[in-house]
Amino acid sequence: MKILFVTSEVHPLIKTGGLADVSGSLPAALQALGQDVRLLIPGYIQVLDKLESKRTVASFSVFPGQPEVKLLSAKMPETEVPVYILDAPQYFCRVAGPYQYELGGDWPDNAMRFGMLSKVAALLGSKASPVNWRADIVHCNDWQSGLAPAYLHMTESAHAKSVMTVHNIAFQGNFDRDWLAPLDLPPSCFDMHGVEFHGYLSFLKAGLHYADRIVTVSPTYAHEIQTTEMGYGLQGLLTVRNGDVSGILNGIDESEWDPATDIHLTARYGLGDLAPKAEGKRALQQRLGLEVKERVPLLGVVSRLTYQKGLDMLLECLPKLLDGGAQLAVLGSGEADLEKRFEQLALRYPGRVSVTVRFDEGLSHQIMAGTDIFLMPSRFEPCGLNQMYGMRYGTPPVVRRTGGLADSVSDASLPDGTGFVFDEPTPAALYRTIVASIDCYRDIPAFRRVQSNGMKRDVGWRVSAQKYLELYRKIE
Repeated sequence: MKILFVTSEVHPLIKTGGLADVSGSLPAALQALGQDVRLLIPGYIQVLDKLESKRTVASFSVFPGQPEVKLLSAKMPETEVPVYILDAPQYFCRVAGPYQYELGGDWPDNAMRFGMLSKVAALLGSKASPVNWRADIVHCNDWQSGLAPAYLHMTESAHAKSVMTVHNIAFQGNFDRDWLAPLDLPPSCFDMHGVEFHGYLSFLKAGLHYADRIVTVSPTYAHEIQTTEMGYGLQGLLTVRNGDVSGILNGIDESEWDPATDIHLTARYGLGDLAPKAEGKRALQQRLGLEVKERVPLLGVVSRLTYQKGLDMLLECLPKLLDGGAQLAVLGSGEADLEKRFEQLALRYPGRVSVTVRFDEGLSHQIMAGTDIFLMPSRFEPCGLNQMYGMRYGTPPVVRRTGGLADSVSDASLPDGTGFVFDEPTPAALYRTIVASIDCYRDIPAFRRVQSNGMKRDVGWRVSAQKYLELYRKIE
């Protein structure tokens, strides 16, 4: 089966979040199942710099009045998955992030940038494909490729079926209707049964309306986004299309996230020998300026610092936990108010709290390995990957029962428990659960059982990739 995986970011080329991790791992897992899978990504500076042996395979015009673009071909590092790069320097060769400029605002021409990505994806799934390859399945991810199913629907020469994966329904790609003409979309599609959403052109709405199948990144999230509370205005459409909506839990890259081989760790370990984990804890405490104490519970956070992640609730709990002897290591960035509050907490508790406001891949691995308990109290979480990293690294997570957290973590009170789960999104419920996790940590046999359960759990991509393949076959 020929599968085109369309994404706006992919690890290790460019990453802002979990979409990049999925884009780096799922195509490789599908390839391992014998499928002809290829990526399509924008030609950002970072991507062009990191990919070797690129060659031009096509040159063509995407939209009327726009300069020609090139389609380059290369192989992904390590996995060797083929990748097409949309080389349009006018739109993608920019310093700063893939979606925003340095001061944090969205690029004003994002509609054109990702409309172009979507149109090229549809071309590669049609009889008008500009290369000697044509997709059977065009697998789109989030709003940035959401127009691809619409273009396929409107193209007489369309060949491929489309799948739309929703990684986070809160991000919808809504733009002024004036973008219809530049994106070569007919006025007739600007309708509630089309691309229109509350007076705007919505890329995500287009994908959800026109795609042959809709997938979310966990079974629980597939149900949650059909509710008023979590559907972000799209719950009606999703409810109507209920029979075409399913949830497939993400996996993780078990080769990169393996405490026995992790290149970022000075002390590597596995289920059969957890003793070096204590060495990793000491090394982390030293690196972060925390007091080096072996049996002090060290709590870890690696996250975007946002309201969604429940970190304001955590801040309410922390003084009591820290006064009780716990330590905290935080890595992440996000909302300015939360960044400031965490930094103030570090000043208030020197030697007990470390806050690193940036993204650091190596440090994220070291926190996952060196902490005792990982905190992930999200108000909503479509899937989440960090809780799976924590389980694999023998660092049981504290999570709220929502989305992929509910599907991947079972409470320590159960025989197969892998973490600590709470329901109500309140500081009080979170505090009680963290206290319970610390009590378990102090009961070494009980904590070893939870660690062992988590480390044994299969959190790789093999099972999930097989489910995607079954979904493709149903609609091909």
